[in-house]
Amino acid sequence: MHRNPYRHGLERVEANHVPLTPLGFLDRSAQVHPQRVALVHAGLRQTWAKTRERAYRLASALVRRGVQRGDTVSVLAPNTPAMLEAHFGVPLSGAVLNAINCRLDAQGIAFILRHGESRVLLVDSEFSALAAQAVAMLEHAPLLIRIDDVATPAGTTTEGLDYETLLAEGDPAFDGVWPQDEWDPIALNYTSGTTGDPKGVVPSHRGTYLMSLLQLTDWAVPRAPVYLWTLPMFHANGWCFTWAITAAAGTHVCLRKVSAQTIFDAIVEHGVDHFCAAPTVLAMLANATPEERKPLPRRVRILTAGSPPPAAILQAIAAMGFDVDHVYGITEISGTPVSCVRQPEWDALPPADRARLQARQGVRAAALEDLRVLDPQTLREVPHDGATAGEIMVRGNTVMKGYLKNPEATAQAFAGGWFHTGDIAVVHPDGYLQITDRSKDVIISGGENISSVEVEDVLHRHPAVLHAAVVAQPDERWGEVPCAFVELKPGADVVSESELIGFCRSHLAHFKCPRRVVFDALPKTATGKIQKFRLREIAGSRDAITRLAGLAADV
Repeated sequence: MHRNPYRHGLERVEANHVPLTPLGFLDRSAQVHPQRVALVHAGLRQTWAKTRERAYRLASALVRRGVQRGDTVSVLAPNTPAMLEAHFGVPLSGAVLNAINCRLDAQGIAFILRHGESRVLLVDSEFSALAAQAVAMLEHAPLLIRIDDVATPAGTTTEGLDYETLLAEGDPAFDGVWPQDEWDPIALNYTSGTTGDPKGVVPSHRGTYLMSLLQLTDWAVPRAPVYLWTLPMFHANGWCFTWAITAAAGTHVCLRKVSAQTIFDAIVEHGVDHFCAAPTVLAMLANATPEERKPLPRRVRILTAGSPPPAAILQAIAAMGFDVDHVYGITEISGTPVSCVRQPEWDALPPADRARLQARQGVRAAALEDLRVLDPQTLREVPHDGATAGEIMVRGNTVMKGYLKNPEATAQAFAGGWFHTGDIAVVHPDGYLQITDRSKDVIISGGENISSVEVEDVLHRHPAVLHAAVVAQPDERWGEVPCAFVELKPGADVVSESELIGFCRSHLAHFKCPRRVVFDALPKTATGKIQKFRLREIAGSRDAITRLAGLAADV
């Protein structure tokens, strides 16, 4: 009988097993580099020692205010020091961090606060009025804490308990409430669903720890990077770079408002060498005016994702001195574990061909266990012919725990032992995948998801609208914007494009509203289903391969 000598005497004990969490990155950076600059923002330069002290003060103050393990603490703020501090201070109180998209309207924010059962809301004073509207819709209002950022626009609300007063209540020697299990939730991030209702994505301490290290290794981030925050921290916790840059003991350069000029200024003034950005930001840089541009004092590395970056934009950005890496990921995977890894032979190709290859989504990182394009019905892998489409599916330790209070959606997302992304792609003979469509009809505008169903629902509320369908329309600045096709009721009063857009703006966040309205009878199948593929052709939407091939040919 075979005897296994490793079965006994090698048990898991406190000395050899500690729950994985990214929170420990803060302690290490403050211990090893206490006087290194951790944060730069509007004249503020804050060390790692000070940043750690403030995070622990926040955690302690929240506990003293009654926050318990498993409570939700929300933050409504742009990329500021307080938002970064909350990524450590809130989980260190035992609570779950809920960073809210500050582009949402009051109704959307109220839904998130209610669904997530938020106990506390930290809100930047620029958004105090918006937060007040949202809280007024709730049966149980969270404790409001106002953040008076040094760069907050003048004339904003200054009433109520403020963030600095809260921190003064906290004990800098607080030990922190650490996860009992690495599977404990660390954050709650909302993403649009196919019905338009947001779904609460719950990542774990384990998953975000691994994604943070994945980002550093897959992008080959050096020690002490100077990282510029153009990617919103509320977007999947900044793809976990809130924790990753801290692990590298780098410098977080915060930016409230993103523009070509503020990016160039930060690169020159603060020595920025890394940042993440949606393709819309790349287009902003490529189209910057001579007055906005500044010569780059060094090569600056950019990680881009959200939608396939046009090849022409990649060429223009490279010529300016930026090195761009294209990656792919979604909120449910905590970041971007798929990247278009550059191959040495690509350097010999003409710029247009090289840019076309770099616009593909790519291959899995070493720390993502499995990535495939499968037939969604049979779960069989599609041939690597660059033509046969399937759904991108992943399996790995950075995948979310599930959707909060939505076991049906969670089971559907994990059907067959894979996480179903809902993104349709082909795989090229070299193994690199490329997105061709989106099965959920979600429009990606400026890196943010817009549910076409949600916009259609609002359009259908107008008394003159009989049928409405919304598809993506290409846009030079935002990548995609909503385009509405509307069939009016027989005998209805004449309604204008501007009137319908204004109607939508009264019910939706402005970035979700159609930029164009086309009035006509909608094409339908024999069963009455609207043929959206025909509407996409009219709107100018084409699949990624055709679009990229056309752009490459124009270069």
